Amino acid sequence: MAEQRGLILKSSGFRAEREAAWKRLEELIDRFEKRRSLSDDDIIALPVLYRAALSSLSVARAISLDQNLIGYLESLSTRAYFCVYGTRARIGERIAGFFRHGWRDAVREFWVETLVSAGLVLLGVVVAFIMTRSGADWFYAFIPHELAEGRDPSAATADLRKVLFSTHDTSGLAFFSSFLFSHNTQIALLAFALGFACCLPTALLMIYNGMTLGALLALYAERGLGLDFVGWVMIHGFTELFAVTLAGAAGFKLGWTLAFPGAQSRLDALASAGRKTAVVMAGVIVMLAVAGLLEGFARQLITSTAIRLTIAFATAAFWLSYFYLGRNPRRGER
Repeated sequence: MAEQRGLILKSSGFRAEREAAWKRLEELIDRFEKRRSLSDDDIIALPVLYRAALSSLSVARAISLDQNLIGYLESLSTRAYFCVYGTRARIGERIAGFFRHGWRDAVREFWVETLVSAGLVLLGVVVAFIMTRSGADWFYAFIPHELAEGRDPSAATADLRKVLFSTHDTSGLAFFSSFLFSHNTQIALLAFALGFACCLPTALLMIYNGMTLGALLALYAERGLGLDFVGWVMIHGFTELFAVTLAGAAGFKLGWTLAFPGAQSRLDALASAGRKTAVVMAGVIVMLAVAGLLEGFARQLITSTAIRLTIAFATAAFWLSYFYLGRNPRRGER
């Protein structure tokens, strides 16, 4: 009887020391089995808690604790094993998870960098617009002759209007769309990669992108075609500019982390930031593909400014509501 009482006391003390970790592991397993998303911290903690449960099970067997406790730990360890080493999600589930919460959560986390990136683009637009309206020669400071392709202060108003409203043969639009997607992707990747140089080149690229848009807007506004130009460019432009802005935000995140890693080592901090920026950049490619389709097809086939502006406002409402409206499910689970 005394031996049994001693065994019970030993089991109680053993459980009291480790039960919090077991309960935490059990909670994570329950959420995993119910297909509820785990936060990044939860995913990191899961294998650690699993190994701790295995260690507890080994000790419990070695010192012959009561069978109820051993049975509980065996069951817990088995369930945790399938969570850690079991079959991973199918590709369809991963893609669905990316669009349902992964991409949106990553973009929301970079909201400060996104505001900075968007602010620099807007600054470029305003500066170039004001300077071009003050003197036509400033136009060429922002857009060289070879890139203007006839859309410059020397062009006749009729020619500028023709650019906005001319229709195109549909047979070549697929190639044109793919070309635009490739070109815009190169800009976005450049904005992201330049972030490693402590953010400055990315900031300059964001400003320059805005300046090209501001110079063209000033040119068309001076000829009384400002609203038509906005419809022509923004039918795809919000999606494209937002994508490039997010790429710039990802670049800023990497550059800032490189310069100021915080409590972590610089390598660990960059690895953590890199995983998050990779999610953002994967989504940026999706947005640029959509922008390429809108620019390659919709802008070329639709010549009504009203319809172009309607599509522009619709795409703006869609992207802003997708990223920033509604509850963040992963944040709510922490």
